[in-house]
Amino acid sequence: MKIFITILLAFGFLSGAKAQVNGIVYGAVEKGKRIPLYGAKIRLLKGDGRAISKEDGTFELILDKKQLPDTMIITAMGYNPDTVAVTKKDRFAAFDITLYSDQLLPEVIVAAKQESKSILRLKILAIENLSQQELRKAACCNLSESFETNVSVDVSISDAVSGAKKIQMMGLSGIYTQIQMENIPYLQGTETPFGLMTIPGTWVNSIQITKGSGTVVNGYESMAGLINLTMNHPGTMEKWFVNAYTNRFGRAELNANTAFHLNKKWSSAWMAGASYLPREFDDNGDGFMDLPKTLHAGIFNRYAYEGDKMEAQIGWNGYLHDMVGGQIGYRGVETDTLFGVQNVSEHLDVFAKTGFFLKKPLHSIGVIYNGKYQRMGALFGNRNFSALERRGYINAIYTGIIGSSIHTYKLGVSGVYLDLDQKLNALDASRVEMVPGTFGEYTFEGVRMSVVAGARYDYHNLFGSQFSPRVHTKWKLSERTDLRVTAGRGWRVPNFILDNLSLLATGRDWVAPDTLLPEISWNAGGSIVQRFNMKNGGGSLTVDYYHTRFMRQLIIDRDANVSAFVFRNTEETSYSNSLQVELAMPLLKNFDVRLAYKWLDVKAVFNDELQRTPFVPTHRGFVNFAYKTRNKRWEYDLTTSVFGPARLPVAMLPDGSETTNNTSSAVPMVSAQITHVYKRWEFYLGGENLLNYKQANPIINAENPFSSTFDATRVWAPIIGSNVYLGVRFTIESKEEEDESGY
Repeated sequence: MKIFITILLAFGFLSGAKAQVNGIVYGAVEKGKRIPLYGAKIRLLKGDGRAISKEDGTFELILDKKQLPDTMIITAMGYNPDTVAVTKKDRFAAFDITLYSDQLLPEVIVAAKQESKSILRLKILAIENLSQQELRKAACCNLSESFETNVSVDVSISDAVSGAKKIQMMGLSGIYTQIQMENIPYLQGTETPFGLMTIPGTWVNSIQITKGSGTVVNGYESMAGLINLTMNHPGTMEKWFVNAYTNRFGRAELNANTAFHLNKKWSSAWMAGASYLPREFDDNGDGFMDLPKTLHAGIFNRYAYEGDKMEAQIGWNGYLHDMVGGQIGYRGVETDTLFGVQNVSEHLDVFAKTGFFLKKPLHSIGVIYNGKYQRMGALFGNRNFSALERRGYINAIYTGIIGSSIHTYKLGVSGVYLDLDQKLNALDASRVEMVPGTFGEYTFEGVRMSVVAGARYDYHNLFGSQFSPRVHTKWKLSERTDLRVTAGRGWRVPNFILDNLSLLATGRDWVAPDTLLPEISWNAGGSIVQRFNMKNGGGSLTVDYYHTRFMRQLIIDRDANVSAFVFRNTEETSYSNSLQVELAMPLLKNFDVRLAYKWLDVKAVFNDELQRTPFVPTHRGFVNFAYKTRNKRWEYDLTTSVFGPARLPVAMLPDGSETTNNTSSAVPMVSAQITHVYKRWEFYLGGENLLNYKQANPIINAENPFSSTFDATRVWAPIIGSNVYLGVRFTIESKEEEDESGY
């Protein structure tokens, strides 16, 4: 048994030496109308892959990546056959294929269009995919700026002095959304306050957003949703890529990526990024920097191995992040005369993914490893916080089938080790966590209905046993209508200091919880996607609703005591309801529009009363226009969001009275970008907050920052005005891609 476990941990499965292509085969009937083709045959010209389309025209084809590029041959009785080239860049791609009747002229058109943002139709879970094309619609210099054209994830600043940003999904804080880097838990612990700003957007190939609880394979912490980052891979990324950016505030950014083959089996990718903002400015005249001075430098390096029976990846990521904010003239040294904010983080993590297929077809073993080291120091006025995190993670998975690929299962074990030293002045909140776990998952994929059902058991050395069942179901109601339903349990151990570090930007005291208990939630909901054809292309209408109810939640009661933040574990009702409607359609050829509306009902008990959670707007409207010229030389994008009013917590004013206006105003946000493509060059010019909307007086009692009534956390709108930026991208494709494209 020990020998087997050793082998399991030494050799695992990353994503396999295989790749998977999905698609739908249609038959053209008349005047632009088409029907899904049942029984169409798809085969590879060189490889052994074979598939037959189902009743709704869908098919799945397994590819051997070693034999790529290859050509798919599509045939169907009564239709002219055709071919589609498949390259390594098309791994896991979805093709939209149209065959024409053999009674027509022998001209056949095959269309394969990848949308920049879409719900992955062939997945059982409702997964929203943001491609690199979507990410480039905005400046996207770091991860916190990657969701400007997305309505599912809300990004806002945490306070008016540190520059930290936070996300919300379904109206719940980002701590309830599990962020992963290619299925590895990421941006946890010491990275919670500032981690979103440490990953350049140019490193990211795509982002997958899942609402509700994810699968048990991904862990136990997905409570409101899951965001998975797919990083650039040496086998599919450009040979050289450079991005340079600057904006009106003096921020300069430079990113460079490169990929190359070491030999026939090994390839490597290097990605580096640096950002620098040296300037102090105070447009609102409150004596505080509107943006902190920042220096960030990071590097990401990975190696990929593709052998005959084994595939592996290893890599590492390191960065240095130094930020200084606060009153004008502050230089990063603790003083009683100037209120300053400083954060210095040193980060290093390593990961490995190794895998091989077993002799039994479609059976495999896989292991993911990750180790992290981060040292962090933060200063808020005269409050000093320091942390040292050492984390280890392992996830081993056995995948197999029962009879055929219709019935598949996964069995696995996982382990988390966390050694966290953290101190806030005299408060010591250090701890060591060890969480071994085991899980099992069964998947059934039928013609109309598919199900993923699983459960996991974890044992926490401090809090004992935890059981997490989850189920996801998908029904194909018609060839154009998909219904998905999900339900599951999630839990996490809160870290009340790091989760709320920005609250140090006040004069309030902290009342720590009596005991630290795991937060537990149940999530249930679903979505329906209706696709339709229009004259200029396909459109879709997506409606989703999710309910999250906490059995136990650590809340920050800002209303019970206006001179202190009270942290307490609540057994009372605490919940979130989220409804989102999104319509995507082409108004004209190459002119797409997305309209969305989101309604949030998020409540908890504050000051002994069930009321709305602060800073969560009930309503949000969204519209995005995207136009690309026929020659693809010019691209235009315009995004407008309107955030409705939100409840604000009660705060104390300098004269000792309490605030009476505890509701924010509606916040309009407009951004736009123009991109010009010239051969290998892309020049882009854009603007953010183009209506120049700013919150007046975002800091309470800015004249006395060391007083008990100072508060820089009551922020609900931008504190800086319009931002104009410009940049340039330069790309050299790999030789293989150039050969395949004919250049």
